[in-house]
Amino acid sequence: MRIVVPSETAAGETRVALVPRSITQLASGKVAVAVQTGAGAAAGITDQAFIESGAEVVAEREALLASGDITVVVRRPEAADIRSLREGSVLVGVLEPSGDPATLRALLERNITSFRLEAMPRISRAQDMDVLSSMATLAGYHASVMAAFRLPRLFPLLMTAAGTLTPARVLVLGAGVAGLQAIATCRRLGAVVEAFDVRPAVKEQVESLGARFVEVGIESSEQQDAGGYAKELSQDAVQREHQVLAEHVRESDVVITTAMVPNRRAPTLVTKDMVDAMRPGSVIVDLAAASGGNCEYTEPDKEVRIKGVLILGPTNVPAAVPGQASQLYSHNVTRFLAQILKDGELRLDFDDEVVAQTCMTSEGKARGEQIEALLQGSAA
Repeated sequence: MRIVVPSETAAGETRVALVPRSITQLASGKVAVAVQTGAGAAAGITDQAFIESGAEVVAEREALLASGDITVVVRRPEAADIRSLREGSVLVGVLEPSGDPATLRALLERNITSFRLEAMPRISRAQDMDVLSSMATLAGYHASVMAAFRLPRLFPLLMTAAGTLTPARVLVLGAGVAGLQAIATCRRLGAVVEAFDVRPAVKEQVESLGARFVEVGIESSEQQDAGGYAKELSQDAVQREHQVLAEHVRESDVVITTAMVPNRRAPTLVTKDMVDAMRPGSVIVDLAAASGGNCEYTEPDKEVRIKGVLILGPTNVPAAVPGQASQLYSHNVTRFLAQILKDGELRLDFDDEVVAQTCMTSEGKARGEQIEALLQGSAA
């Protein structure tokens, strides 16, 4: 069994899908690994490090892709790369089919068995394969550091001979993995932190980190789906949410937003009126920018200033810390490969929910209602 790792081609992508430590582990299971020349350079990993781990380093991208039984990537490959994949081989990565149905059709035409790791089920057994949680942890941490760096004041309470400096006030919207990490990081930096989420189950987690939970009056267990993600709110609930949050946003020095609904546009939590009422110098870091943004003023991968308020809309925060992001991603991928490889052979058990829920295409057919609907919609 030969696993190949090409360089990432998406703009701004600095991660690599497998790191040397994972390659060493895979090699012990009757698996050979080949990596494209320079694939780990942006993450601080040299070709020599890959060679020492037992990998082959290949310069020619097309030849590399054509030689793989399994191709492992971080981001969805371009159409030209898919055409280079060996027919009937396997593709593993964060594939995000809704962003490019043409890529999905290309996979079917090449009879590629593809697995989208972003669809990993939220079950205990799959925690060490959950790439979304791994990357969200890094995003929550780095968003806090970004905000602290750009805010024109310090986060902590400081008592000096010249007077006392009051702590910064931070509001975190969304208390999933990224939000909880943002809370913990801002607290460690010395800020006073508040947090809001429509799921009441996270209140205890928020308070255990030393933050105050903002209760809007719409929190309900019905706002959480079977996978633990937040559901889309009704219009009445949105209005109530905005009424209460407006005061907290206005009084905050920093707002970090992390709220997303699977397969939907990110909900608007911070309206233009809320931003207009904030103090000049305040900072908003919108981690939902890639899916539309939680702030009405957010522009993906741009800095926007409105009446002295800075709005940041990064769409790939883990790429800012590529060494550790690659390390975590690689571990997730390696654990997933262990589910589909037995003694160096590909063995797919579609009774296993990890395999069934992540598989996007197999035997020339789309798998799952969402993927079938996407194909039908793009053909209409």
